[in-house]
Amino acid sequence: MSGALKVAHFTVAANAEQAARWKQAAEAAGHRAVGTWLAEAADLHMKARARAGQPLPLAWHRGRFKVNLMDGSTVEIHGMVSAPFGEFEGSSHGRRQGFQKRTLVHIPTGKVIATLRTARQCKALASELAPIYARDDATTAGVVERHRREAM
Repeated sequence: MSGALKVAHFTVAANAEQAARWKQAAEAAGHRAVGTWLAEAADLHMKARARAGQPLPLAWHRGRFKVNLMDGSTVEIHGMVSAPFGEFEGSSHGRRQGFQKRTLVHIPTGKVIATLRTARQCKALASELAPIYARDDATTAGVVERHRREAM
């Protein structure tokens, strides 16, 4: 079954008052279980954050991605990934060990978004850009420029 839906399970603790309110809300919304109602509520919350332009929390892991370099070549680089972004040690000229800068990349296009001083700054920029990319709005220039100024 190659098209099977992958599911994650979460355990949520609630006090007695919360549990009663959640059950009532789930029933009122037509859900048979509190878990499905909580999942819908969480999805709606994340969509509202994206629409409001608030930074989205991103989960980062090690991975490989392609980057379009300044010389016109495309290379595969090992770094940190949180789709649709990648972050690596180096610049738009390529990966360099011991280089004091980090670069944020838009993975689907391989385009370098910004080179900043730290991985933390790249990840903060990615969190702020995530809602923009979620809305398919490519007006990222102002956000990127502000992060570059703050990194100086």
